[in-house]
Amino acid sequence: MPRIKMVPDGEASGELAEIYARSKGDSVAGVVPEILRTMSLRPDFLTAIDAASRLHFTDGALTRAQHEMIASYVSALNRCRY
Repeated sequence: MPRIKMVPDGEASGELAEIYARSKGDSVAGVVPEILRTMSLRPDFLTAIDAASRLHFTDGALTRAQHEMIASYVSALNRCRY
């Protein structure tokens, strides 16, 4: 049972619905990641975090795949499912 209130897909409207749709479109699984849903009560904040995440994971010195591998490794070390 989540302790953070999150807006389900069916209840998202306006800016949040647009963010959810973009997130689903970008997702291989076609879902909104739970970590993003935790910010669903603040679409303005979610928009900023989403933009920062996109910037962080764009190819530069490291590829997207390398960023993901590092993030997965650190999450495993911290015993975090994200």
